[in-house]
Amino acid sequence: MTGKGFRRFGRIAAALGAAVLASALSGCSLTSRLANIGAEPPLSRIENPVQKPDYSPVSLPMPAPEPVSRQANSLWRAGARAFFKDQRARRVGDLLTVVITIEDEAKLNNTTTRSREAGEDVNFPYFLGYENSLSRLLPAGVSASNLVDVDSKGAHTGKGSVDRKETIKVKLAALIAQVLPNGNLVIHGRQEIRVNYEVRELVVDGVVRPEDISATNTITSEQIAEARIAYGGRGQLSDVQQPRYGQQIFDVIFPF
Repeated sequence: MTGKGFRRFGRIAAALGAAVLASALSGCSLTSRLANIGAEPPLSRIENPVQKPDYSPVSLPMPAPEPVSRQANSLWRAGARAFFKDQRARRVGDLLTVVITIEDEAKLNNTTTRSREAGEDVNFPYFLGYENSLSRLLPAGVSASNLVDVDSKGAHTGKGSVDRKETIKVKLAALIAQVLPNGNLVIHGRQEIRVNYEVRELVVDGVVRPEDISATNTITSEQIAEARIAYGGRGQLSDVQQPRYGQQIFDVIFPF
């Protein structure tokens, strides 16, 4: 093999090494993927969301706590939502159904046109009496009456359009993970469905008011404050839809 061939082989080996290193550093382990070839994607274990390493309690501005007053010889307690026991979710660990209905549509058209034109003409017909001497210093064919002539023109036209439509309708059960000092509830819900070799995952987090929970123990997505809703999948179909690691790295580092 010639020196040129060795250099070319070295570049190919370096590129392959970089690709392998990027795969090892990515979230999806190459060894794990190779070990699971031909097997269904594993489902996650049911875990306490409060004990997860990335979980942190929600801290929001809260009003001052109100004292609970009781009346003697009365079955009614001040602050109670009903005379009889309320079956709706209200304590940590209770479950409620979240109805997610998202119909998002956006259309945007933008057109920008910009133009600029500038001209400059500078001459020295009289230069302190030395205009004749100045013409002898200049190259042949150059006149002191027409030394500088600048003409500039610029134009820019830009057009952009966005046409997007998304529709998501799904229900899932969420768990009350925390009760805030003002009575609002922090919910966390996670649902995984495996169909053949593809896992569809739905995650919802947010803060809801107990008053917004209906009599059927359900709440809609538009009543969730600080809502975080994620819907995606993982498996063979999701892997095929994603660009290869080498292509993703190339798209990030390539400047043109």
